Formats: sequence, structure tokens, C-alpha cells
Amino acid sequence: MQRIYEPADLIEAELLVVMLASAGVSAHISGRHLLGAMGELPVAGLLGLQVADPQAERAQQLIAGYNSAQPLAYEPPADFSGELLC
Repeated sequence: MQRIYEPADLIEAELLVVMLASAGVSAHISGRHLLGAMGELPVAGLLGLQVADPQAERAQQLIAGYNSAQPLAYEPPADFSGELLC
């Protein structure tokens, strides 16, 4: 197993595990059970994503794509009046 990424928090870690699983890469979150001991204080280095050695390169490519993603520009529809009619 290789540690390939250090997520910012448990939410990001869970999101990435699901994203990797949808691409056929099995990942494990290391350090998830240590977070409760620290309360809500951020501690660097506790969380890590680990994958099997043969899947490490593919997982790193997928995470690099995740990190480089940009949000889509928002354009309201032409017929949007700004009011919600119920």
C-alpha cells in the first residue's frame, strides 16, 4: 500500500474514496479514527489515502484531475425572472 494523498479533512477523504471507487480504484483512509482524539482542531498529517501499489499511479492521476477542476460558470436562464412562483 502507498500513501498517495493527504486530504484536508474527513469529508474530502470520503469524497475521494468514492470518486476513486467509481473509477475502479480501491482506497483506504488511514488515520480516520485518530481525529476524535483531537476534537475539532485541525491537525496536519493524520489523514491519508492509501491504495494498492499497482493502482497508485492511476489514483494519483485521478486526484490530480480532482485538484485541477474549476467550477462551471453560472449563467441564469434567459427566461429567469428572479421570482419563485409557488
